[in-house]
Amino acid sequence: MASDQCRFDLPHAALAGIYGVFLLVFCSTRILAQETYCNPLDLDYTYMIYNAHDNLSYRSGADPAVVQYRGEYYMFVTRSMGYWHSPDLTTWRFITPENWYFEGSNAPAAFNFRDSVLYVAGHPSGSMNVIYTEHPDRGRWEATQGLLHNLQDPALFIDEDGKSYMYWGSSNTFPIKVRELDRNKRFRPSDTIHELFGLNGKEHGWERFGEDHRDTIPGYIEGPWMNRIGDTYYLQYAAPGTEFNVYADGAYTASHPLGPFTYMPNNPFSYKPGGFMNGAGHGSTVPGPGGQHWHFASMALNVNVGWERRIGAFPAFVDGDGLLHCDTRFGDYPHFAPSESDRQGAFAGWMLLSYGKPVTVSSAVGDFKAEYLTDEKVKTFWLASPEDQEPWVRIDLQRPMEVRALQINYNDYQSNMYGRPPAPGHQFLLEGSLDGVEWITLEDRSETQRDAPNAYIQLESPARYRYVRYRNIHVPTPHLSISDFRIFGLGGGKLPGVPSRLQADRSADRLDVQLHWKEIPGVQGYNVLWGIAPDKLYNSWMVYGKADLELRALTAGQAYYIAVEAFNENGVSAPSKPQFLE
Repeated sequence: MASDQCRFDLPHAALAGIYGVFLLVFCSTRILAQETYCNPLDLDYTYMIYNAHDNLSYRSGADPAVVQYRGEYYMFVTRSMGYWHSPDLTTWRFITPENWYFEGSNAPAAFNFRDSVLYVAGHPSGSMNVIYTEHPDRGRWEATQGLLHNLQDPALFIDEDGKSYMYWGSSNTFPIKVRELDRNKRFRPSDTIHELFGLNGKEHGWERFGEDHRDTIPGYIEGPWMNRIGDTYYLQYAAPGTEFNVYADGAYTASHPLGPFTYMPNNPFSYKPGGFMNGAGHGSTVPGPGGQHWHFASMALNVNVGWERRIGAFPAFVDGDGLLHCDTRFGDYPHFAPSESDRQGAFAGWMLLSYGKPVTVSSAVGDFKAEYLTDEKVKTFWLASPEDQEPWVRIDLQRPMEVRALQINYNDYQSNMYGRPPAPGHQFLLEGSLDGVEWITLEDRSETQRDAPNAYIQLESPARYRYVRYRNIHVPTPHLSISDFRIFGLGGGKLPGVPSRLQADRSADRLDVQLHWKEIPGVQGYNVLWGIAPDKLYNSWMVYGKADLELRALTAGQAYYIAVEAFNENGVSAPSKPQFLE
């Protein structure tokens, strides 16, 4: 091993010949053409077995550790038999490494040290080496000879002065901890363990366990991640549990990697409890193209098992007061991609046209009904009959609308699969029509090899259709099952009015607030916006089909401002005037 902490100054591999240069230019053009993305990210997630006796398989991606390395990006995900590479945080390619943790990484840690070497740690057993490489794109890794013990959810951080730290913790009892590591001695840990902060559900409402924070048993504090932004250290952590809609990330700040740490008043800074796909916890924050920060996090699916998850990406910011925050508003609608330098991360403004619209299908099995395809509930799904040789789905938008993008979220009904999904992947045709008779091809993936469990398609140019049809050709799973077929664009009608008569009743313990507002006819739903100042309404909760919300995510002793906006298939209203909540 080289004396300078496992680094070797090898030159980058050069592209060979004109053909290689052509491929590079062509691929870059194709990548940049993808202007938008939509959560959950469409990755070729790995299949896992929850219980070997029941052979209950599921595919999952969770606990993403995303790092920038030599101008490109690598994402390490729990038990995925490898990792993903991207030139721009937009298009991802899976890498099967030559040397890797045999059982895959579990809540992996990753860190790029001075663009010279990439480190990873995260064995499921809790006992792990720090492995390293200068060429992650080739999948070749080496291991340090030291061994770190009893670490769950590790987070490796190397400061600008070269001092190294390992944070860890996943418990409903014990706090987040940290040890210094000696890189000159193969990351040998110091004898001193620093206990930093623990769960505090009595003061931090969002740290309480259960769906909507309604369970009374202690939640979990886990998944630390450290960023230094300027001179401030942001130690991020997840709570209360990965299987819940309210799984989120908070942060403590300090002026030194060992603290003392101060609770950030706008916590949780990454929170997405409402909408189609919920959760924004146990993630990582990374500077992306142009210096724009992004927060990658776990999103709950939980149809087959509680550990069935997907990955979401949200633009992240630090405001003038040093508060880290994410934009999760319309967090599962199309947003401009990280590669879009002048508008990266911004909401595209394309609304959901398919919500609650009539659906016709070629077949359906039992209670797995066609109507579930447009209900915006990820846990319900349609199942085609196994005898159906040419399955199809048709959605009637009820009048011509401007269609801009579509998303097909496949469900793993009795998949009985393990490991990497086989080729070919999801093959289908998407078609549009004004009259239901003459059809125009919107997307032809009849010969693709790509696995696309959350296929997102942005049309090359918007067009008006009343009907949209999905025609299945092949899926890699034994059954064709789809959670939601989502269509985005603009309805062309009137925007909803501004919500009024907002009433807010805060509980005696100050952790909860019951909200009511006047219902507006003809809307799909509302976004409840709140924060610690009128210009810091950083958090949001999407509500469909009702005009009330019990918000149980407040911090005792913290004052808030709350507003509500309405939306329909035509667009979004202005928000109501922020209301002060003592």
